Amino acid sequence: MEREHFKSTFGILVAMAGSAIGLGNLWRFPYMVGIYGGAAFIFVYIILTFLLCLPILFSEIIIGRRSHTNAFRAFGTLAPGSPWKWAGILMVATPVIVVSYYSVIGGWSLEYLFKACTFSFSQGATREELGTIFSGFISSTWAPLLWHTAFMLLTALVILGGVNKGIEKFGKIMMPVLFLTVIAIAVRSVTLPGAGEGLKYLFRPDFSKITPEVCAAALGQGFFSLSVGFGIMLTYGSYTRKSSDIAFNSTWTAVADLTFALIASCAIMPAVFAFGLNPQEGPGLVFETLPFIFANMPLGGIIAILFFIALLVAALTSSVSLVEVGVAYLTEEKHLSRKAATWTVSGIAWALGILCSLSFGSLSGIRILGNTIFDFFDKLSAGWLMPLGALIIVVFTGWKMKKSDVLDEFTNGGSLKGNLRISGFIYFLIKYLAPVAVLIIFLTNLL
Repeated sequence: MEREHFKSTFGILVAMAGSAIGLGNLWRFPYMVGIYGGAAFIFVYIILTFLLCLPILFSEIIIGRRSHTNAFRAFGTLAPGSPWKWAGILMVATPVIVVSYYSVIGGWSLEYLFKACTFSFSQGATREELGTIFSGFISSTWAPLLWHTAFMLLTALVILGGVNKGIEKFGKIMMPVLFLTVIAIAVRSVTLPGAGEGLKYLFRPDFSKITPEVCAAALGQGFFSLSVGFGIMLTYGSYTRKSSDIAFNSTWTAVADLTFALIASCAIMPAVFAFGLNPQEGPGLVFETLPFIFANMPLGGIIAILFFIALLVAALTSSVSLVEVGVAYLTEEKHLSRKAATWTVSGIAWALGILCSLSFGSLSGIRILGNTIFDFFDKLSAGWLMPLGALIIVVFTGWKMKKSDVLDEFTNGGSLKGNLRISGFIYFLIKYLAPVAVLIIFLTNLL
């Protein structure tokens, strides 16, 4: 059976950007900015994105396109008979772990979209009251599980359409919608009285706040947001044609991801400061603080609907890419149909997601290394598995693959003159700088 490919450059771009642009930008990035010092975190994040995350993204796509197969088989195809083939296990397992708790948050976005559409964020409600509503919802048993199930079903329905009619078509429609929606919200946010302090917080860095912890957090966010280190971009790389420009596609993805993260921050932080709230709210920022803001701003009800539509779309574009890694593995290695593979991977993620959801309620007493199940999955993936995966990818590309093969993919056989001019510098980053930096960050997270 002939392997599917993305049909167009635009299709490649929106699929890759759709994977990168998700909850990592709209939910995780703003609260990480709040916790780790505002503009100082953003400054470090931008540098690490282009100096480290982008070369890792290049490497992952190079492995995918060179091997022309799924994330599990790719390493064994390029290094036959070597222990490298076992690296594929990590690339397939990590996305399943991520999507299991990711879909729980996706379920929360469905619940809050429903609340927004029914104008449940009533004016006069205090920040504490809305926080109590959120904590009461996530600690209950059945409602979060219902929405978690609905979110996984939506994800599966997109994937069942295949690479072209499912993933590519979904991205072409939804990515422009997502950008326009968040831009509209950002415009409203920055025009609120007092929003200027929020903009200063985002764009006037205090360099004294840059610490090893901030650097580790920024790189971890980069992995999470750009979807590097756990097989997604490797899988998408295997769907790209030999004529596509790896450097252009990857750089465009990184720029789109960073731009969206900054727009999302502008949609949230100015409003937080305008209402005199604490930017260091953490993961509850989107579901506790923003509903209070929506309830108290002019046209807040409409803005709330737009925001939670954007949050849902962002969650879906990423969850689709996470599940697709496992689907590609099962269809090509175990010869399952796309339908059977989709329901199998979605079912495993759904079952693990139940444990993550219940860890806020009936299973809250269960601790793994001092963390709830949900928090453990988050730290396991973003803090350990993604950096480890990224380290494996750059070491394999820089030290195991032939340099001529790497540069052949990066320059399309020397036909891309612009890529050829920078290929030496990029190869240096992949072979020397990226492995050392990622290893340091990985050890920092372990300690």
